[in-house]
Order: sequence, then structure tokens, then C-alpha cells
Amino acid sequence: MSDVKTVLDNAKSAMEKAISHLEVELQKVRAGKANPVMLENVMVDAYGSKMPINGVASVNTQDSRTLIIQPWDKSMLTPIEKAIQAANLGLNPQNDGVIIRIAVPPLTEERRKELTKSAKSLGEDAKVGIRNIRKEAMENLKKLQKGGLPEDMVKDGETKAQTLTDAHVSKVDKHIEQKEKEIMTV
Repeated sequence: MSDVKTVLDNAKSAMEKAISHLEVELQKVRAGKANPVMLENVMVDAYGSKMPINGVASVNTQDSRTLIIQPWDKSMLTPIEKAIQAANLGLNPQNDGVIIRIAVPPLTEERRKELTKSAKSLGEDAKVGIRNIRKEAMENLKKLQKGGLPEDMVKDGETKAQTLTDAHVSKVDKHIEQKEKEIMTV
């Protein structure tokens, strides 16, 4: 039985990782509110190499519509500003010589629909990943059966793998539904 348990534990662990990855990706989808994660992928030319923006400055929210970027070195203001503009995020940084402020514009209805599609796509990717994990678990259970494990134990393991899959797909649906609500709220 411990072999079946190992297969199921590995599958559960991998499915949890797929959910965690989805949560991180969904944070990057802009929902009209200012969020420091929006700038996570911005790379700044600093000291002769490319560095992530959070490696040269602190990024915080002032309110629901404003991001504040405070560089640790004032000479980094202009490179940070250029990097944000080059990232093509639709954001317009304002440099006041001390900090950079970014007013996050409200989303248009069309942009909200695009972001909803993007969130659904991320959800589908997560579901495909979870189903692939289930497929791998089923294959491992079949190998155990060929190795001498009784058929009823394998069937029980397959049922449990399907239950795990259903539970995780349901979690994905909840995350996507929550993100859609967040995006469509004006």
C-alpha cells in the first residue's frame, strides 16, 4: 500500500505546486488596482548588468491607484524610469528627483475583457498541468500492478487520484472566478 500512497502523495504535491504557480501568475494579471507585482518582470540596467527592479529599489503602493518606487541609489531614478517605459506596461512613471510615482490608469471595458480571457487561459494551463499529473500517477499505478500489486489496490489508487484531480481542478475554477470578479469590478 505504501507504493500507492507514495504515488498519490507525489501527485498531490505536484498538483499543489500547479495551484501555487497559478496563484503567482494571477497576481501578475492587472486588475485595475496598483500592485507591486505588476513591476516584478521589469529589468533595470544597473551597474553594467540587468537587474530586477526590486533589486535596485523598493516598490510599494501609496493607495489603490498609485505605485511608489524608491531607489536605494538616487542615480538609479532615470534607468528605472526608462526600464518601466521600455517594459510597455501602459504605465507612465513620474520622476520627482527623489521617488518615482506611477498612477495606474483605470481599465477600459475592452481591456477588462482581455484580462479576463488571459486569466481563463492561465486557468486552463493549470488544469492541463493537473490532468497531466493525474495521467502520470495512473501510469505509475499501472506499473505497480505489473510489478505484482493487487488489482483492487490499484483501482482504489486510481479512484483516489481522480478525486485529487477533481478537487484541484475545482480550486483552479474558484481562483479564476475570483480573479474575473476582481477584474470586472469597476
